[in-house]
Amino acid sequence: MRSRVLCGVAAAVALLATGCGSGGPASKDAGPAAATSPSAFPVRVADCAGRETVFDAAPQKIVTSNASSLEMLLELGAGDRVIGTGFPPGNGYLPPDVAEQGAKVPVLGRTVIAKEKLLGSGADLYVDTFGAMAMGGGAMGGPPSDQEFASAGVKHLYLLSTACAAGATSAKTDLAEVEQDIKRLGAVTGTLARADQLVAGMEEKTGRVGAALAALPADQRPSYFFFDFDAGTKQPMAVCGRQVANAVITLAGARNVFADCDSDFKPVSWEDIVARNPDWIQLGVRNQGSEEENRKAFDAAEQFLRTFPATQGLTAVREGHLLRIGSETTTIAGVRNADTVQQIARALHPDLVKDGR
Repeated sequence: MRSRVLCGVAAAVALLATGCGSGGPASKDAGPAAATSPSAFPVRVADCAGRETVFDAAPQKIVTSNASSLEMLLELGAGDRVIGTGFPPGNGYLPPDVAEQGAKVPVLGRTVIAKEKLLGSGADLYVDTFGAMAMGGGAMGGPPSDQEFASAGVKHLYLLSTACAAGATSAKTDLAEVEQDIKRLGAVTGTLARADQLVAGMEEKTGRVGAALAALPADQRPSYFFFDFDAGTKQPMAVCGRQVANAVITLAGARNVFADCDSDFKPVSWEDIVARNPDWIQLGVRNQGSEEENRKAFDAAEQFLRTFPATQGLTAVREGHLLRIGSETTTIAGVRNADTVQQIARALHPDLVKDGR
């Protein structure tokens, strides 16, 4: 269940959620159409339920719930304002250009940040990757209430692409919500120009893949299963249509075999997987801190599929269609989702997609 909390079911990533759920009125700065204009305050954003948060100025002391929202802020150039994080990035996880700065961010919790520590951190913004259902419980005292956040002077924002995923009404087939999250976070932190650059880079990569696959009929797109090895092998965990991974898989020219399950993640049985008999399987493991340790983790995932009676006869296993692509850039919203689209597309459609084109 560890990666489900970090990279998956818990990947209810945090932030501005205008347009999510019932939605709420958005200022000119919060919406995607206005995100190409210079950032200005006040900035108004809404969460999954449509409740507004107003920023009269850019926050200066930010806490992130995990490595996903931390990476977004680092890429936006606002990393110097991050004063703490939960679920810290492991060695080797962050991109080289932001890894050194990311390693300096204080760790407020190896998993979910305890309520008292979060409220007493001095933060003026908490970027929440999980959403209320997954944040803090039991010994941690549960998540802070709206009143507790307000009393501590902490604004609380969610990433709509993941925090709102479980309540979505349709499957995710593109990265539009991820890109909106990046732009909205850019608007809130006053780094909108950089956000536009990041999104443009993502769109250019996925656009090239889309153009290369445009003539490929739906029935010629292979079926695909994301195997969350870190979640355990006794009870497989499927990524469903509402999860960002479904968009990554779809954009790469494949068909998620569990796109029809009505959630973001869902426990399934090995019998379910055998019945859907995927053409390709992604060995989803988290970054282990080094190339050697990553190789060992991928080897273990592959060895399981090749020796487990229920899976050794699957088409993907028999034909060696087992992709070694890490979990984080597939199931967690971020700039690198577009890179994963390219990786998968090149592997599945080498005659059509070459070097990302």
